[in-house]
Amino acid sequence: MPGLNIIVAAAEGRRFCAALETAIAAVALGQRARLFLQGDAAALLRAPAGFAGDDARRAAGLPGLGELIEEALASGIEMVVCQSGLAVAGLTADRVVAGVRAGGVVSFLAAVAAEDHILVY
Repeated sequence: MPGLNIIVAAAEGRRFCAALETAIAAVALGQRARLFLQGDAAALLRAPAGFAGDDARRAAGLPGLGELIEEALASGIEMVVCQSGLAVAGLTADRVVAGVRAGGVVSFLAAVAAEDHILVY
């Protein structure tokens, strides 16, 4: 079964939540899933993770950003944060959510198989 590779290209919490939900659903259906947070999207992984829309999500019975990240990592979803994005956000790899690794877009794309799908949020 083809894998799902998702690039999160903007620091927008709602888009990141949607990307995480998509990846979690793909894993539930038996697919492999990976996420790459590029550029300023790296700031979304600052520990502890959260965003301004978390209260509204929780009020609607949905998990917040931090809980979605935890669920994704527990589901075996690989999460990679852009090394340059870390610098733009003033972060280092030890200040992001545990379980996320730093890497570059070249290595992320090099691991995409020919049959895989790529989505950009």
